[in-house]
Formats: sequence, C-alpha cells, structure tokens
Amino acid sequence: MKNKFFDKSIYQGRRQQILSLVSDGLILLPSNEEAGMNYLDNTYPFRQDSSFLFFCGIDRPGLLLLLDGTTGETLLVGEESSLDDIVWTGPVDSLKELAARAGIERVISQEEAQKWIPNFGTIHFLPVYRGDQAIRLSKIIGIPVDSIYSGASESLIQAVVSLREIKSAPEIDQLTEAINITGKMHLVMMKIAKSGMTEAEVMAAVRSTCLREDVDIAYPIILSVNGQTLHNHAYHNVLQPGQLLLGDFGAESPMHYAGDITRTIPVSAHFSIVQKDIYSLVQFTLNAATLAIKSGIKYLDVHLAAATNIASGMKDLGFLKGDISSIVEQGAHALFFPHGLGHALGLDVHDMENLGERFTGYERGMERSRQFGLKSLRLAKTLKTGMVLTVEPGIYFIPELIAIWKKENKFSDYINYDKIEEVLPFGGIRIEDNILVGPDGATILGDPIPKEIAEIENLRRQAYAL
Repeated sequence: MKNKFFDKSIYQGRRQQILSLVSDGLILLPSNEEAGMNYLDNTYPFRQDSSFLFFCGIDRPGLLLLLDGTTGETLLVGEESSLDDIVWTGPVDSLKELAARAGIERVISQEEAQKWIPNFGTIHFLPVYRGDQAIRLSKIIGIPVDSIYSGASESLIQAVVSLREIKSAPEIDQLTEAINITGKMHLVMMKIAKSGMTEAEVMAAVRSTCLREDVDIAYPIILSVNGQTLHNHAYHNVLQPGQLLLGDFGAESPMHYAGDITRTIPVSAHFSIVQKDIYSLVQFTLNAATLAIKSGIKYLDVHLAAATNIASGMKDLGFLKGDISSIVEQGAHALFFPHGLGHALGLDVHDMENLGERFTGYERGMERSRQFGLKSLRLAKTLKTGMVLTVEPGIYFIPELIAIWKKENKFSDYINYDKIEEVLPFGGIRIEDNILVGPDGATILGDPIPKEIAEIENLRRQAYAL
C-alpha cells in the first residue's frame, strides 16, 4: 500500500505543539522495525509505531525522528534503499521525498545521528513495548536496556496524550472510513453465518472483506460462540442452532486509524426469548450510555450508570436480587459484566495504552479500583470534546466464574444461582459502537450497523433462505 499522508502542515503543527510542551533537550521517536516470524527475512506484516505516525506519517521501518527542543528543528534519521532492496522489494520513495511530504527539511544518516545525539543532556522518549525497540534505543542513547524500560519521559507522555486524545477533522474522517469498512465486515457475518459452519469459515469471510479494501484488521478478530470468553481468538467450534455468535472486530483505515465494533447474533434465524430479553437489556444500556456522554463528565460515572442499568435489568429477569445500589457498590453485578464500558480509540484500537493507562485513561487524583470488574475500566477520566471512544456494555454467563462464586457462596444475598443454572450454557452478548464526544452530546461514527433485534433477525432469515 502506498504511504498516505495528511497535509504536511498538520504534522508540522503537531511537532510545534509537542516542542512547546516539552521544550528542553531532545525528543527521540523511533519507528518500528521489521520483525521475523521464524527467520529474519520472513516477516510479520509491518505496523508502524502510532506516535511516530502521528508526528510524521511516514510508514516505513528502521527510522528515527529527532525533535530539537532548543532550535525547534526536526530531523529524520535513516538510510536510503540500496540496490539490493530495490531488487527484492521494488522502488520506493526516497527518504527526502517522504520527509518533504511530512514537512521535514533535513534527513541524516544513523551514523550522523549517533554523533549528534550525545550532545544533548536530556533525551525524552516514550515507553517501549517491543524488545527490539528497547535494544535499539539502548544503543542509540548509550544507556542500559533496563534504563530504557524505566526511563520514559513522563512530561513527554503527558504531552503526547494531550495531543493525540483530541481528534482533528481529518482524523475523524479516517476513523469513519475504518468504521464503515468494519460495518461491511459485520454485515458479512450477519448474512453468511449458519449452523454447521465453523467459526473459522465465518472469520475468513469477515477478514477477506477488509483485505479487499486494501486494508487489514486493527486487532485480532474475536468471533466465537463462546462469547463469554472476552478475548476469544480460537475459531474451531462448529456453529449450532440456538447458540449466540459474538463478533468483535474492526478494520484499519488506509492511515491506520482503527474501527472497533461488536455485534452479537443468533446462530439460528431468530433469538430465543431469554436471548431477546438479555440482548434488549444490553442494547438499552448502550443507548443510555451513549445519551449520557458529553464533554465535562467522567466516563467512570457513565460506566457506573451502565452497571446500575445492567444490575436492575438482571434483577427484573430474576438473576439478581436485593438492593440495586448495594449490588453495584459491592460488585456483585460483575459476575455478568466483568469489564469496563469502553476505551479510547484512534491510531490504536486501545488508543495510546502503550503509554500507560494511568495517563491515557485516568487523571490526577483518580485511583484505579481493585474491585473485580471495575478494575478493568480502561477509561475513567473526564471526557473532552474531540475524544473518540468505544461504548461496549455486555452480559456474559461464564461457567467457570459462576462455579467458583457459587462454591464460595459469594454474594448469595444478591445472586440467584439457581436461576442462572436454568440458562447455561448461554455464552455472552456485547454490543459496541464508536463514539465522538461533543460539547453537548455524542455522535455515533460511521454508517449505521444493524443492532436492532428486528434488523438482525431479518438478516438471519435471509441467510437461511439462500
């Protein structure tokens, strides 16, 4: 895929902003390297580091971006392709051409950079998440690898988060493109899944949908009749009548912005009565949370309201009992809703989480809960206009968790274990949309993706009529 860029003024503006926030020393941003699957020349698909992309847009391995806090100058560090490279991979744009498209005036070699970098007393870099990245930075900066893992600049982290968490109009366009491709993927699942197929067959059709758009997935596809397993990446089960099929997947846009959508459908042509009841409760919770979102409110409060809605609905259905506020305060509802309501979305599907959730999802004065369920809330901070996030409530019947809690007689004042036994095995239901935060409310990004029971059942009937 040809490297795509925003207008160079966008990258120049971002670099000026980061230098105004971190004005001392040198900011060092490495690109990612190619990584071998089983030997060096047989590589995994290359994915550029997201912060590197954010500040220059160059989608090529083996580079380094240097931002001089004293002069305000940006340097791109790397080596031009050799004749051998061209023979094996074909001609590519020169580094000078790529730098020009990113608004960078100066390109230097790694050898030149190695002489230049030690002149700076303070070097700022972000947390590393790959071992090869840590080794490379260790050699460049001249400090031990352990110091790379522990030495990330907190001031740079906070500055990058403040810039990346607010999405510009061109970024919203990219996110919308990713979500629209994701919607096509979900329609394929809804239209072709039938009893007797394997999860792998459906997954392959879903993935080919985004590949035909010349993009790939933003994260490993979750597509399973065991939707109660939150990150289930196995695809060996055969779909059976009466089961639920949960699909959580998303495409990347051409510029690597992520879509992240979940839908849950019946394997049969229609939901059962209990499936409809629980699906309706999840959808009600999703709609209520979306209506509550606006700039200035804490996402923690939206999450707790969603937990209250789930607890109340599960009490109405007979699975919980007792005082609703006590159920949520004690965490008994987490038997059915053991994760957070959502997370930030952008260049990463869990946007910027490599920088640390205490910066990306929480704010000063907030302490992350240790309570089961609530501790998994990735985004709790005060929302701002321009943030993009997921809203993804779910209800799950996890046999292993239920068995342990029942044996321990845990929350027996609140949980009706006999009623739960009546519906096992059930699976899980999650419904997820991608939301843009505005000053007075929220916008669901992308074209509508079916989630009403009537819409889904109509598509499922069509699948069996073919």
